[in-house]
Amino acid sequence: MQTIGERLEEARKRKGISIREASEATKIRSEYLHKLESNSFDFNLPEIYIRGFLRNYAVYLKLNGDKLMADYRTLIPSEGRTSRRDNREIYGRVDLGPTPTRTATTDSAPATVDSTAPSPSTSVNVRSTNFPASANTSAAPIDAGLVIKIAMAAAAVVLLLALYFGIRAVSGGSAKPAITEVKPVAQQTQTLMLTAIGPVDVQVREETVDGPIVWKGHLEANDNHSLTKRGKVYLTASEMSNLQIEIGGKRAPNQYSGRLTVQIP
Repeated sequence: MQTIGERLEEARKRKGISIREASEATKIRSEYLHKLESNSFDFNLPEIYIRGFLRNYAVYLKLNGDKLMADYRTLIPSEGRTSRRDNREIYGRVDLGPTPTRTATTDSAPATVDSTAPSPSTSVNVRSTNFPASANTSAAPIDAGLVIKIAMAAAAVVLLLALYFGIRAVSGGSAKPAITEVKPVAQQTQTLMLTAIGPVDVQVREETVDGPIVWKGHLEANDNHSLTKRGKVYLTASEMSNLQIEIGGKRAPNQYSGRLTVQIP
């Protein structure tokens, strides 16, 4: 059975890709790619970076990332794995508005979100109509005056319809109703520039926290990546203090650290 490194090396050579080309495409240093293909996982980096490099490289080579990660987990001792509690993400929000002073509001502080927490139940208000028991359901006597009024109203409607169709007949039915074209409002787009101060894994999703992935990659110090966003996006960084964010040419304030997911409106 082939090792993880042998599968990576074979897939790369089968595609005719050099280590340098793979490094430029994945933003992973060549020395790290050599280590992965040599089954040498003793990087001087946290475990989350090694896993991120391995998964990104497998996806780039169009290998089964889940199968490769499962094989990798069998190679490391169980005590070296991070617990589920340690991988819990902190959610915050990035705003571009001026922030001369900080007020103690719940929106300004990052809130911990537990993905295992059950969603709150939705209460449904049902309104019932109770009729009084004394309601009289017997037929009321017919009011002759009311019948006359209804007949006069019906005659007026018939007269108006006759007048309308008569005018159309005289004009040859050439009159056409005016049609107003409603153009859809174009969704505003903005340029999102990500600049790394230190090594950081970044993932950007659209609309919701678990929405479609717009971009995912690893950035080293002084690396940058730009993308165009339409509407709000959710950005997850393995170390938020190592990332600078510019939205539409304006730098967003970043007072966070650690693994973090922020909403960018």
